[in-house]
Amino acid sequence: MGDALRVMGLTAGRNVPGARFRVGQFVAPLRDLGIDLHWCTAPVRKHPPRTKLLRPLWFPASVAGRIPGVISTWRADVTLFSRELVSTFVTLEPLTRRPRVLDVDDAIWMRRGGAYARRLAGLVDAVIAGNDFVADWFGSRCPRVEILPTAVDTQRFQPGGPGADEDGDVVLGWSGTSTNFPYLIGLQQALLRVMRERPRARLAISSDRRPAMPDLPADRVTYVPWSMGSEVPFLQSLDVGLMPLADDDWTRGKCSYKMLLYLACGTPVVVTPVGMNAQVLAQDEVGYGAADEDDWVAALIALIDDAALRHRLGNRGVELVQNHYSMDIVTPRLAALLSDVSGVTS
Repeated sequence: MGDALRVMGLTAGRNVPGARFRVGQFVAPLRDLGIDLHWCTAPVRKHPPRTKLLRPLWFPASVAGRIPGVISTWRADVTLFSRELVSTFVTLEPLTRRPRVLDVDDAIWMRRGGAYARRLAGLVDAVIAGNDFVADWFGSRCPRVEILPTAVDTQRFQPGGPGADEDGDVVLGWSGTSTNFPYLIGLQQALLRVMRERPRARLAISSDRRPAMPDLPADRVTYVPWSMGSEVPFLQSLDVGLMPLADDDWTRGKCSYKMLLYLACGTPVVVTPVGMNAQVLAQDEVGYGAADEDDWVAALIALIDDAALRHRLGNRGVELVQNHYSMDIVTPRLAALLSDVSGVTS
């Protein structure tokens, strides 16, 4: 490993999706390509606590927790940030070693007026954008922008059992962090209509906490606490994957990873066709886009009623992810970018 390119990756906590999937999962595959990626996660959460009284203590603790990682960048050839070190602030980033690469998988410039995002763009030598929308914003603010989708480990996320047959219950599933509950909760009326019309339909949810969905019959909603161990089995247990969103610039910055994980597990999807969701739908017949409540009801009923359709769309989803979004596809592109940027002088 003496000749390996050394990259220091500074991210949020180990269980934060952006940290895990945009940086952490590349440690082993990049090593096989001659790149030694050291994944340094934040010891203090990068986002402020909900209790405002704790925030004055949180900020200095969060910044202080980053100091060892920042120092370690001076022993690396490339510094890789997964977004900013502390939520919506530029703190110790200027003290890291160049060349610097910023990885962004959200429309981060929409927070706090975007001043910190503009400053970050000016501090780095390259930006890795998760989709076209993010790349467009950073394109005029950074000398180099590359689009890399969030990669799916198709050795982990792959189809499980056969799913529901024509007479069994059909599980409509949603997986995500509680910060995205408003999108799911906004789907209640459509789900209620589907459950009334199709008694076989039930809803399964996996997240860091249980959402409040009082409009739905409790006996037809299952909550599974998220964990690393339950993550894949939960997705494999679904018959239809749900990804509702609002239609705005924040959601256009999302990288459709929830959708890609459903597809990798052979699960057809119904999604709001906004941003990258619409792009993925356009690549192959893997599910339906639903722009309003009636669309959601029609799409879900069509999939509930037709097991063969679910199977066909699910198989196409697996192929789509393997051919365009798998680790095998994305890792060499990331390796090439890091190797190239390592020659940047500042």
